[in-house]
Amino acid sequence: MHPAWASSATFNMNLIYGKNPVREALRANKPFDKIYIASGIKTQGIQTILEMARKRDIPVRDVDRRKLIELVGHENHQGIVATLSAVEYSSIDDVFERAAERGEKPLIAILDEIQDPHNLGAIIRSAEALGFHGIIISKNRSAGLSQTVAKTSAGASSHIPVVRVTNTAQTIEALKSDGLWIAGADQDASDSIEDLDVSMPIAIVIGGEEKGIRRLVKEKCDYLVRIPMHGHINSLNASVAAAIMFWEVIKKRDRTA
Repeated sequence: MHPAWASSATFNMNLIYGKNPVREALRANKPFDKIYIASGIKTQGIQTILEMARKRDIPVRDVDRRKLIELVGHENHQGIVATLSAVEYSSIDDVFERAAERGEKPLIAILDEIQDPHNLGAIIRSAEALGFHGIIISKNRSAGLSQTVAKTSAGASSHIPVVRVTNTAQTIEALKSDGLWIAGADQDASDSIEDLDVSMPIAIVIGGEEKGIRRLVKEKCDYLVRIPMHGHINSLNASVAAAIMFWEVIKKRDRTA
């Protein structure tokens, strides 16, 4: 194993660092999650890597060098660190094919900027266990399919298509053109998830941990629904809310099957 490849319980992810190892991994078409570049670095080798990453639509983040040290545990990173995905990303077509193979109307989870990898893993686990056909995540400001996500999902990330898109709002518009209805989870909504018609092809949108669904994404939803709450606390952890929403959808679909 090349010394610039690292995998450990401490970091809980696959890492590559240094210009040559990252460039060669790109050439080998390894499944990248993200590339982190030290702010201000402009060497020719880095520019070549950035162009390769752009062609493969791999997210690149400019970060302080302290972030790179935090990732690899030392300063010998040459200003670049990459994290590899635990599994390959899928396409929208893979999701629709999965639904067709099962003879079911498409049922998709759209995650709008879920940033905590433990939340992402838990949501993937719930979606796979409850029979969803696929999951869509955003490329930027979202957790990716890291080793932490794979572990938290209990392996579910290897059994359900996960699609990474550049623009969630545009993706929703495309799904609507393909006949899907879009329901967003919003605790301030007037309608309950219990009232949602789930007999149609549908996608459930779950918002990020802090701000929920972004305004533009929310505006693209056909429905906004809430989970009925009866306690003093009126909000739930994102992965818990997702599991409840997913269960309600599957329960209602089973009743109407």
